[in-house]
Amino acid sequence: MADLQAALAAHVSAALTAEFGAEYAGADPLIRPSAFADFQANVAMALAKRLGLPPRDVATRIASHLDQAPMCERAEVSGPGFINITLSDAWIGEAAAFQLGDPRLGIPVSDRPQRVVVDYSSPNVAKEMHVGHLRTTIVGDSVVRMLERLGHTVIRANHIGDWGTNFGMLLEHLIDIGEQAAYAQLAAGEINDFYQGAKVKFDADPAFADRSRRRVVALQAGDQETLRLWRTLIDDSKQYYNAIYAKLGVTLTDADLAPESFYNPLLEDVCRDLERAGIAVISDGALCAFPPGFTGRDGNPLPLILRKSDGGYGYGTTDMAAIRYRVGDLGADRIIYVVGSEQAQHFAMVFAVARQAGWLPDSVIAEHAAIGMVTGTDRKRFRSRSGESVKLIGLIDEAVSRAEKVIEDRYDDPELRAQIAHAVGIGALKYADLSVARESSYMLDFDRMLSLTGNSGPYLQYATARIRSIFRKGSVDPAGETGPIMLTAPAERALALRLLGFGAAVAESAQTAEPHRLAAFLFDLASDFTTFFEQCPVLKAESPQIRSSRLALAALTLDVVLAGLDLLGIPVPDRM
Repeated sequence: MADLQAALAAHVSAALTAEFGAEYAGADPLIRPSAFADFQANVAMALAKRLGLPPRDVATRIASHLDQAPMCERAEVSGPGFINITLSDAWIGEAAAFQLGDPRLGIPVSDRPQRVVVDYSSPNVAKEMHVGHLRTTIVGDSVVRMLERLGHTVIRANHIGDWGTNFGMLLEHLIDIGEQAAYAQLAAGEINDFYQGAKVKFDADPAFADRSRRRVVALQAGDQETLRLWRTLIDDSKQYYNAIYAKLGVTLTDADLAPESFYNPLLEDVCRDLERAGIAVISDGALCAFPPGFTGRDGNPLPLILRKSDGGYGYGTTDMAAIRYRVGDLGADRIIYVVGSEQAQHFAMVFAVARQAGWLPDSVIAEHAAIGMVTGTDRKRFRSRSGESVKLIGLIDEAVSRAEKVIEDRYDDPELRAQIAHAVGIGALKYADLSVARESSYMLDFDRMLSLTGNSGPYLQYATARIRSIFRKGSVDPAGETGPIMLTAPAERALALRLLGFGAAVAESAQTAEPHRLAAFLFDLASDFTTFFEQCPVLKAESPQIRSSRLALAALTLDVVLAGLDLLGIPVPDRM
C-alpha cells in the first residue's frame, strides 16, 4: 500500500501546484486507507488557514484535479474537508498484471541500503535449547530474510554462551565420565542430563567444586589441554543446535557464530577505556557505569557492572565489547537484538553507556526487538508437567507428530505423508509464533495452531494447495498466465488491491522488525482469495478473457503467498 500511497501523494502534490501554486506542493497530503473509499487524503484542513479559505472549498478544488488522474476513478469530499479517493478498476488491473510480471512481486529495493547486524537465537553451550529459544530464533531469522530481500547487507550474529565460570564444572564433569561417554551423551541430545550431572556434583562435592574453579583459571589462562576439551564440548553442542536449526529451516550456520569467547580478549580494553573516560568508576569494589536516567526503586542510580569485585566480567562487558566491534569493525548502520523482553532495561543501559562512550554514534541505530513469553493454558511460562523448561526439540517433534495425525487419512504413501506432516507441523509452530506481535506473550495451543481454518499456518499452506489444484484441474501452468487482468466483480477488485500491498507489508515488517505485520497481510490475502474463489468461477468463467484474467489473479496470489511464507521461513507442501 505504501507505493499506492506515494503515487496518490504525488497526484495530490500535482493538484496543489496546479490549483494553488508550487509553494503549496510540499504540503503533507496524509494519505491513509479509508473505510469510505480506497484511500482518504487529509490535506485541505491544514492548508485552509494558510490560504484563507474554507477547508471544504480547498478539498473540492484539489479533488477536481484528482478526478483527472488515470489511477483515480473518483475523488469525493466528505466531512469538514476529507477527500475520499476510489482507484480505477482498470488501473488496479494493470498494476496487478505488472506485479505478476515483476520477479520481485513489488518488493522494493531500498534506496538506502544498510549493513545490519541481527543478534538472535543465542543458545548456551552444553545447555538444552528450550521453548524460549523458539521465538528469538525464528523471529530473528524472518527479520534477516526480509532485510536481505530489501537489499540490505545482513550479518547474522549467533551470540552463543561459550565462556564463563560454568565451563569449569562442565569440563571437570567431562573428564570424570570420560570424553567418549560425554560426547555420546551430547550427541544423543541428552544435554540437560550432562549439565545437571555437572551441577549436582558441583553443589554436593567440595573437591569437585574446587577442581572446577581451578579449571576455569586454566581455561582463562589458555591452557592447551583445557582449550582442547572446551573446543570439543562446543563442537558437539553445535552439532545438536544445527540439527534443530535444520528442522526449523533456519538459515543460521557455523559461519554466523559470534560467541562470548570471541569478545573475551577485548574486555580488558573496554573496562580500561571506559574508566579513563570517566564513564566507569569503582563502586563497592566493582567497576560500574551509571548511565543517566536509570534508578532503582530506592531512587539510587542503577549500575551496569563491567568488572565484578572478584575481577570477573559479566554480560554487560561482553555486550559493550560487541557494540564496539560491530560498529567499529563491521561497520554496522543498524543493530537489532532479538532477545527476551525481560532484558529491556539491560539493553537500554548498554546502549546508553555505548552512546556516552561514542562507540554508538547517533548515525547508528541500536534496537532491542523484545520477545514475549510462550505460555501454557494457565497463562504462565510454558513448562513441562514436572515444572521444567520444555525442550525445543521435543516441541518440534510433537508439532510434527500431531500434524501427521491430522493428515493420516489423506495419504497412503508413508514417505509423502511424513514430508507433508513435517511441513505442516513446522509451519504451524512457526506461524503461531510469528503471527503474534513479538513483544506479546501467546498461549501454545496445538489444536488451534494446526487448524485448517482461522489464522493459522496450515490455513495459509492450504490456500496455496487450493490454488495449485485449480491449475492442475485445468491442466494449466501458472507461469504461463500473464493476464491481462480485468476486474469484473467486487471480490476480484478486493483481491487485486490487497496484492498490490505486498511490497509495503514486507518493507514495514523489516523496518519495525515485526514479522507479525507480514503474517497479518498474508492472512488477509488468503481470506480475500477464499472470497474470490467462492464468488468468482475461474476455470468455468463466463468468457475466455475473464477465465484468463482470473487465472492470472490466482497465479499472482500463489506467487505472493509463497514469497511471503518464505520470508517468514515457513515451508509449503505442494499438496495437503
